[in-house]
Amino acid sequence: MSFSEYDVTRRTRKGNFLKQIDQLIDWNSIEKAIAVHYAPVSDAAGRPAYSGLLLFKMLLVGIWNGGLSDESVEDMANSNLHEMRFLGLSLEDDVPDHSVLSRFRTRLTAADAWDELLARVNEQIQVHDIAVGQGCHVDASITQSPRRPKTRPAYEMVNDREERDDEPGAQSAMRVIEVTQPGVDSEARWVQKGGKSVFGYKQHTVVDGNGLVLTVETTVANCHDSKPLLGLLEKANIRPGTRIHTDKAYSSQKHRAALKSRGIKNGIQDKALRNNPLTRRQLQRNSLITKARYVVERTFGSQARWFNAKILRYRGLAKAHAWHMLLAMAYNLKRLPRLVDDHRLITQT
Repeated sequence: MSFSEYDVTRRTRKGNFLKQIDQLIDWNSIEKAIAVHYAPVSDAAGRPAYSGLLLFKMLLVGIWNGGLSDESVEDMANSNLHEMRFLGLSLEDDVPDHSVLSRFRTRLTAADAWDELLARVNEQIQVHDIAVGQGCHVDASITQSPRRPKTRPAYEMVNDREERDDEPGAQSAMRVIEVTQPGVDSEARWVQKGGKSVFGYKQHTVVDGNGLVLTVETTVANCHDSKPLLGLLEKANIRPGTRIHTDKAYSSQKHRAALKSRGIKNGIQDKALRNNPLTRRQLQRNSLITKARYVVERTFGSQARWFNAKILRYRGLAKAHAWHMLLAMAYNLKRLPRLVDDHRLITQT
């Protein structure tokens, strides 16, 4: 250990959150998963390239500190001893600049690597035998894109440029397309939420009984909450006998039949139909489900408070999904030290 490394270690508090995470997580399996998609040997100047694990940790640090920009993460890694120690850097080491961090995130997004990384993180969490309450919970939350249209969309008529003698045929050859406005996220969509129009994407999430994220699916904002449900259950590998809790937006005969065929217990709230109000028993059942599924609401609320998760910094569906997956990993790791302590108290009593 060099003098500078000793000095960094001496000046960092032992109970620091980042030090706790380093003690609880074996990063080797995560580093191997990253290396499948990102393993550069050297940079453009021939210098040794930064490790994928270092860049991944920098992305986590940015989220844990309120969803910082890449530039702010670079500054923090250069000035904060706790972050430096967590990243495995000494005072003599160069810190990756924000462009390297951006290219790393883009590379993993293009490789569709984030779901695999969440699985590896969750495997490390389960090593600590974190007790999970009965059932899983599904819900959706909207992430707003600031790159929304400032005016109503413009349209133009496109012709196939072929001269036609028949007027009806010429009319049918024309089509109307929307003109893309500069600076606008063309993949995001509008949706009405609470009487207000919101532009962005939707984060469909499955959490366990502790509220830890099992899997995430990202769609445009105007996708109905219930549409990705069955795909989410398969992606999360929900086992037969597990009870799934959702709100009434997921209520349909199709979903109830699908859960039954998979051996999954039905915890979907009942929805009143026209001229067919809910019975007293159904209302009581809905109330019990609401009390059980508060954990998924807590997950969304905590992500918003801790990480400024409601605003998307990036453009496009793929990068929105990358953001949602990074939020999921950051949230699960943020909760881990407290869950481990609670588990120790339970086992000691």
